[in-house]
Amino acid sequence: MKKRIELSWEDDDLTMLEAVGVWTQEKYRLLYDTLEILSTGMKDLWNQRVYLDLFSGPGCAPLKGTDRVLKGSPLLALSGPHQFDKYIFCDENEEYIDVLRHRIDAHFSSSKVAYVIGDANEKVDEILGHVPRYSKANTVLSFCFVDPYDLCIHFNTLKALASDRLVDYLILLALFMDVNRNVKTYTDPSSVKVDKFLGDSSWRERWIDFKNKKDSLPLFVAREFEKRMLSLSYKKSDKGNMLEFRSDEKNLPLYHLAYFSKHPRGYDFWEK
Repeated sequence: MKKRIELSWEDDDLTMLEAVGVWTQEKYRLLYDTLEILSTGMKDLWNQRVYLDLFSGPGCAPLKGTDRVLKGSPLLALSGPHQFDKYIFCDENEEYIDVLRHRIDAHFSSSKVAYVIGDANEKVDEILGHVPRYSKANTVLSFCFVDPYDLCIHFNTLKALASDRLVDYLILLALFMDVNRNVKTYTDPSSVKVDKFLGDSSWRERWIDFKNKKDSLPLFVAREFEKRMLSLSYKKSDKGNMLEFRSDEKNLPLYHLAYFSKHPRGYDFWEK
């Protein structure tokens, strides 16, 4: 039987994210399992494997209602049995990056890591500067985790990172936590939040027809986002590119995790 990854992190008295809900454990476990399967399955097929985290945070967060601290995505990515050849962590909070660097230096000092301070949407060129260029003599596969609090990631950022590169994406879509609470604001013509998220300002015309079918804005935006990603030569998974996560207490929808790969084998790993 496969040994389950330990999600806990010993409290080191350094800065952490705000306390997270129980459902976050499921998200982190799915991320770790995906990385473990991908890194293991691809370790002998590529010269370099790169992990990118566009909203890395400081590396850990307390679990609400407990005395536990959970590893965040950076520490989970570094904890796998087969490490990536390079890690790139980005966050606009300079303190978070400083604390993350301290944790990694103390526990994963042998890992090759680059840090980018700033909004990922504005730091695309700097992030790409840390990604090895692909060639026949140096094949490169990247995995990019995108875990924002709201719809602050721009489609054009994802497009730029994947241009002429093989990048698998695992993206948290905070649709029910964000869009559901801001329907009036986001559908207002003066708001460009969803426009930038989809890389498309014509979505409101389609939303009118969609709305008449009594469907919700979060589900509409999810479908529109999937279409936009598929336009970048990403494949459609037979079992669906998105998983919906619901709250433990009231069983209400919270967010989607969306996986996109340009190769069918990526979906074999995802479905496992």
